[in-house]
This record gives sequence, structure tokens and C-alpha cells, in this order.
Amino acid sequence: MNASLLAVLNDAERLLVAETERAQLAVLDEDAAIELETRIRRARNKYVSQYRRTASAAVIEHGGRGKARPENKLARMKAEAFEEALSRVSRRVAALARQATSELRAERLAAARAAKQSRGPDRRRAAVGATRKGPTVTGEPKGDRALRSPASEKQRASTLAMGARRQAKRDSR
Repeated sequence: MNASLLAVLNDAERLLVAETERAQLAVLDEDAAIELETRIRRARNKYVSQYRRTASAAVIEHGGRGKARPENKLARMKAEAFEEALSRVSRRVAALARQATSELRAERLAAARAAKQSRGPDRRRAAVGATRKGPTVTGEPKGDRALRSPASEKQRASTLAMGARRQAKRDSR
């Protein structure tokens, strides 16, 4: 981070920004990184709003927030320092989230594969020679032929609405 940005921060703020260094971010888990991101975002929002409030108060004197910028340098620099720190932490949180997502996806795929392999005819019964009693199950229709597909629900709603419009037209006569 730029040394001039670090120079405007007090000790507590400097320690907060120091927590966003690469080595310290590497040891954080996803929950701790999100908590750090929240703290950094809160500090950034504080100085951004402080900068805007001070600049908007100087609009009458200077004619615009941009013209009042030199007098409001400290809050602007603090906001910029926390913005840089927030971007580092946000990148780390995103990387940890991608990693957690891929792990969860792999777990779910493995569970689905295991369930798929164990499904089907019961091999133990077939081996013993037991037969199934009752009608054969064909399964429910898939896709557009399903009884409750999004397309059939939309068509059903459209039909009900048309009937309601017709009834309303008759009732208004």
C-alpha cells in the first residue's frame, strides 16, 4: 500500500489495514475473512460518508464538492486506504467462496453418483429370486410431458385468468 496513505491512518486503523496483508489473509478461513471484510467495509463507509458530508457542507463556500477537495484531503485519503484494503479482502473472500463451492459441488456429485449406483432393481432380491408384487412402476413423465412442469403451470394459470376475465365481463353487464 502507498506509504502516504498509511501515514494518515492512526494506530488502530493501521493495524486493521495490516490484517489485509497477503500472509495474514492466507491463514484466514472463509468466516474469518468475511468478518474482516465487514470490519474493513464499515471503516471505509465511515470515511467515505465523512468525506461527502464535509465536502457537501463546503459547497456553499466553494461552489462544489470537487472544489472543496483540498480541504478534505485527510478523510479522502483514509477512505482510499480502506478501499484498497477492502479490495484485497474481497478478492480473498471470493477465492475462498469459489473453493468452498467447488468442494461442495464435488461432495454433491459424489453423493449423487453413489445414490445413482445404489438405485435401480434391488440386486439382493434378484439374486435370491424374490419377485415384486403389484403393477410395474413406469415412472412419471419427464420434461414437457410432466403433470406439473412450468409450461403446464403457465398454461393452467392463463386458462384460469381467461375464465375470470370472461366472468367479470358478464358480471359487469
